[in-house]
Amino acid sequence: MNNNSIAYFALPLMDESVNLQGLIKDIETQDYPHKVLVACVNQYNHWWDDENYKHICIDNSKSLEILKNITGIKVIILDNSSKGNGWSRKKGGVGRARKVIMDTISQVALPNDIIISIDGDTRYPQGYATSVVNYFNRNRGASGLAIPYYHRLTNKVTDRLILRYEIYMRYYLINMLRIENPYAFTAVGSAMACTVEAYRKSGGLTPVAAGEDFYFLQKLSKRGVVGIWCDTMAYPSSRFSDRVMFGTGPALIKGNAGDWSSYPLYHFRFFDEVKHTFSQFYGLYDNNQTVLPMEDFLRKQFNDDNLWEPLRRNYKDINNFVRACYNKADALRILQYLRVKQSEIEDTDESILVAYLEKYHGDDVKKHNLVIPDNPDFSTSNIHFLSSVRDLLFDIETIQRKRTISKK
Repeated sequence: MNNNSIAYFALPLMDESVNLQGLIKDIETQDYPHKVLVACVNQYNHWWDDENYKHICIDNSKSLEILKNITGIKVIILDNSSKGNGWSRKKGGVGRARKVIMDTISQVALPNDIIISIDGDTRYPQGYATSVVNYFNRNRGASGLAIPYYHRLTNKVTDRLILRYEIYMRYYLINMLRIENPYAFTAVGSAMACTVEAYRKSGGLTPVAAGEDFYFLQKLSKRGVVGIWCDTMAYPSSRFSDRVMFGTGPALIKGNAGDWSSYPLYHFRFFDEVKHTFSQFYGLYDNNQTVLPMEDFLRKQFNDDNLWEPLRRNYKDINNFVRACYNKADALRILQYLRVKQSEIEDTDESILVAYLEKYHGDDVKKHNLVIPDNPDFSTSNIHFLSSVRDLLFDIETIQRKRTISKK
């Protein structure tokens, strides 16, 4: 890696013409000189014949024209939106678009070039690409990077919803970092990057219906280190979207209906159970009687009462055995385990957060002058309180992200 590496901005676009000019300006004014924009304007082909979606088709045509008129940077346009070029009914979505873009980059780029995943509704500061490239220069063994983010508020109804969602996301990462789990990352498709070499070795992005960013970072984590700190930040928008089954947009839609069941604040003691499980993997190599908190859950998930013996046979070296255990009890299994355990308790999200802050971050609460009301309720608390909680967790998370650099 060096400062001659090309930074490829990977941009899926659908119904984004109103945001596109601002995003293009962000990319054109990046101070990193070697940059290419690869944009995939995409939609389902049958939308051209559906009046409910015709406006998206028209908007995508506008985006194509905007992209064709860019002169400040090199642009590669992938047209999966014009009549006859759109996705089939069974193969489409943002995951498909990201894969098509990244596969295209992989075909033309060098191993040391960088793929920077971005979104049309997200804004990027001038030094964004430089900070990302510098991260990979300093961390030669890293395969990926989950970049810090901070949702922009709009003084609309979505402010309350995005703050609640960010509280969920930041609380989760803070606890994963607290227990020093190898899958401690936040999957935000508009704020992640990897080397072209790592992309190729991982087998590329899997175009799942939703959560392609989560599964991709999990893939990268199984092959190497996914960093979580560089000195820059992405600024996503807080808008409604039902284009995928989970993620920011769907979270806001469900939250607006009062349903946050898919985004709970998992009790911190369940994270401790995950930590204890992972800490026992070394002992598990020689002792089949080791009891793991996640054992019964994993047996049910894999429908296998003999989880570890095959790994012992296949991995004679203890470090490779432990790595295989990590790969088995991966980020998805951890999340599923937390969901199962959370369903067994009746604690509210608010009470869990208050208990967590009292146990681990009392001094931080005081430094932020955060006044926590009796029996707080996220659905009725004022925006200022929610914003203050978000910023408290953001600061705690930032400190923990930075510490991961010093541990390498």
